[in-house]
Amino acid sequence: MFDICEEAMDALSSRRADFGDIRVVRTRTQGLAVRNGETAAVDDSETLGFGVRVLLNGAWGFASSCLMTRAEVRRVSLLAVEIARAGAGLTGKKVRLSPEPAYRDLWQTPFIKDPFAVPMEEKFRTLFETDRLMRKERRIKTALSSMRFVREHQWHATTEGSRIEQVLLSSGADCRATAVEGAQVQERGYPCSHGGQTLAMGYELIDQLDLPGHAERTAAEAVALLRAPDCPSGEMDLITYGNQMALQIHESVGHASELDRVLGYEESYAGSSFATTEKLGRFRYGSPIVNLVADATLPGGLATAGYDDDAVKAQRWHIVKDGILSGYMTSREFSPQIGLRRSQGSCRADGFANIPIVRICNLSLMPGSAGSLDDLIRSTKKGVVMENNKSWSIDQRRLNFQFGCEIGWLVENGKIKRMVRNPTYQGITPAFWGSCDAICGPEEWRVWGVANCGKGQPGQTAAMCHASSPARFRRVKVGVKAG
Repeated sequence: MFDICEEAMDALSSRRADFGDIRVVRTRTQGLAVRNGETAAVDDSETLGFGVRVLLNGAWGFASSCLMTRAEVRRVSLLAVEIARAGAGLTGKKVRLSPEPAYRDLWQTPFIKDPFAVPMEEKFRTLFETDRLMRKERRIKTALSSMRFVREHQWHATTEGSRIEQVLLSSGADCRATAVEGAQVQERGYPCSHGGQTLAMGYELIDQLDLPGHAERTAAEAVALLRAPDCPSGEMDLITYGNQMALQIHESVGHASELDRVLGYEESYAGSSFATTEKLGRFRYGSPIVNLVADATLPGGLATAGYDDDAVKAQRWHIVKDGILSGYMTSREFSPQIGLRRSQGSCRADGFANIPIVRICNLSLMPGSAGSLDDLIRSTKKGVVMENNKSWSIDQRRLNFQFGCEIGWLVENGKIKRMVRNPTYQGITPAFWGSCDAICGPEEWRVWGVANCGKGQPGQTAAMCHASSPARFRRVKVGVKAG
């Protein structure tokens, strides 16, 4: 594929582009699902194409195609140049890229078991068995189990001399039971909600998740939620874990720290951020025990790669350090605007037909010293434990939020007293993170995947991970109901 990339490099050099690159991307996607004893979905598809990005006279041009010929590569490259030239006459602020060395490298996601080599029959056998076990409980009206696999093979060439080949692989699975009794409907998912767990791994993740081994418990908890009392309303301590903690990180820190959003470039569509640049290095984002680290080298991370789509080498850095705002998600375009000498590598595109934009990297709450989840519960006098996100809402500046979860457990005097249904909580981002007084230790630290983060115009989807241990937040408003 690098042979065809050279055609683009020659075309861009002939037009004296300030910078240019071509990304050839071959993506294979496989998805399977079983619902109520029947096959609900089966897909195995592949796309191949390329996108050319050009910087000329301080303006971007971009064009793409799925016709893989040298003549088409040259035509599309020159079209991107003309788009950039037309844009240069309209733009006010000229784009300037932060410097980055040229790399020649091959990188791929580590895996043990190629999911595309596992027979469909074996995958469906697992899904049908999971489905059967969930439906043993008569009040389960809908049982759904699914798997999904993505392999993205990239070839990236830049006019600066980088030639980077990457193979990125991810696997995911889940099961979900919906229980109905009268007018009451409750759902419970394993291992988490919103499509389940997805990580940058091979089929070994599916083996580890063991969907059939968790099917009956998942169904039983959905049924138990039907008759559980509603989460009480008021202020109490909140313990969050699982993918609810992941979504809390994602919405209130991840999006708030995207530098393009901070600088106002996303404001008309996706919103802005309260974490503006004058706060960098001085604003108290959370309590002193809160450390949130972006890491493009995180094992299993969906945003883990050798390089981002700016051809910037993978890095690890603090977004929040000891409670203080300390960094942003950056690209080569936006880093110079706040005086950063180098991008920290958070620029990615969805496939070949989209221009790279700033995206959340893997972002994790680092473990603390509060021991296990059981230890955290024992030290809580009055509170509620919430797991697995059900709903979310957050304002345009990433300040005011409200979350709902699948399941909760009331805690009194250090003991779980009972299950509660429809648990919700709300807060204001810095006050909420400022109330964090305990984080469990490394033994409880888990990585959770977010495979469907949307952003951009036209819209793009990106994937990333958020890891954390269970954490406690003092005096949070819980049991919030629609008025």
